[in-house]
Amino acid sequence: MKRLFTLAMGLIVTACFSAAAFAQGNPRGKAELELGGKKVSVEFGRPSLKGRSVKEMLDQLNPGEVWRLGADKSTTFMTTGGLVFGDVTVPKGEYSLWARKEAGNSWKLVFNKQHGQWGTQHDPAQDMAAVPLKVEKAEKPAEQVTINLEKEGGSNEISIEWGDLELSANFNAK
Repeated sequence: MKRLFTLAMGLIVTACFSAAAFAQGNPRGKAELELGGKKVSVEFGRPSLKGRSVKEMLDQLNPGEVWRLGADKSTTFMTTGGLVFGDVTVPKGEYSLWARKEAGNSWKLVFNKQHGQWGTQHDPAQDMAAVPLKVEKAEKPAEQVTINLEKEGGSNEISIEWGDLELSANFNAK
């Protein structure tokens, strides 16, 4: 009986620590798009502003620093076919996705070969491609980070919205 109790307590303690280690404090979001039989998806944490200003938070970043585009586990971008963003090609694969602040308050979307890590663990040596982002004021403020993949005219678009900020880039299948 004592051995059974010890085993049960050990399992409970292990389960509690495992749940805490893998717990994420924010809901997760997912966007998907099909392009001629190929699939593109992005999975991301959705932090809320909770009265904060996205401008004040992102203004704290210096040029060259990255925003993790979500919360908790890194944002994961997956494509089953190559994609073209302007003159930048992103091969099929799975990547973590980041926004890098550039000089003059411009931004670039960064595809990093490392994925699945905690969202604050960006290794710039693993950056595979960086794509210029268009910066606009969102039509409707978003309380939570929202990433969309949409067909936009004759192209496709990824957009990231939070507060009154919207970052976007067009792409096509290769």
